[in-house]
Amino acid sequence: MAITVLVVEDEPAIQELVAVNLAHAGHHVIRANDADAALRVVQAALPDLMLIDWMLPGQSGVTLARQLRSDARTKDIPIILLTARADEQDKILGLEAGADDYVTKPFSPRELLARIKAVLRRRAPQSTDDPVDLGGLRLEPATHRVSGNGQPLSLGPTEFRLLHFLMTHAERVHTRVQLLDRVWGDHVFVEERTVDVHIRRLRKALEPTGHDRLVETVRGSGYRISARPG
Repeated sequence: MAITVLVVEDEPAIQELVAVNLAHAGHHVIRANDADAALRVVQAALPDLMLIDWMLPGQSGVTLARQLRSDARTKDIPIILLTARADEQDKILGLEAGADDYVTKPFSPRELLARIKAVLRRRAPQSTDDPVDLGGLRLEPATHRVSGNGQPLSLGPTEFRLLHFLMTHAERVHTRVQLLDRVWGDHVFVEERTVDVHIRRLRKALEPTGHDRLVETVRGSGYRISARPG
């Protein structure tokens, strides 16, 4: 699945190498040369993942990672540090700053893409093409297909994204604001009640196989999907 990657790297040759290979893999790439530029990009819209060089001019990549983790709006962005530092203590420092992974220079484009995929599986499974199964409900991101007990179901694009997010975060309760940020994007300004409308549409689409019962309203909190509806 294509994602938006913010590459924070001040060395033009490395930035270009990373950007070209990410674009070739189908991803959308945004570039920044330093921490201040990266923060301006993030302020406008959250990327799906950030690749941050350790040795940035001014504020270091480790400090930037720590700053992102301390902000409620950016704390969940997957982060991979790029660095020439190979000592164990340096790796520990990077991970303790909040990085999800650590790629040592020089690295191959194939290794970097594999690391990105692995981090997304852990931190943002809704950004991968991995099929998801829950209580007889199956969603296939690559083919945009949903089925219940083997029977095809028809969902609109927003309902599909909503279901994908809920299924990859099963049993967790999400507020309307959280769903708006994760499914619509935090740069899209729509009313919270928009979520209720699409939840109703989602349940209607799942009714033919009885899987609408998996989508639960948690009074006073939000919504969740559960294979053990209460």
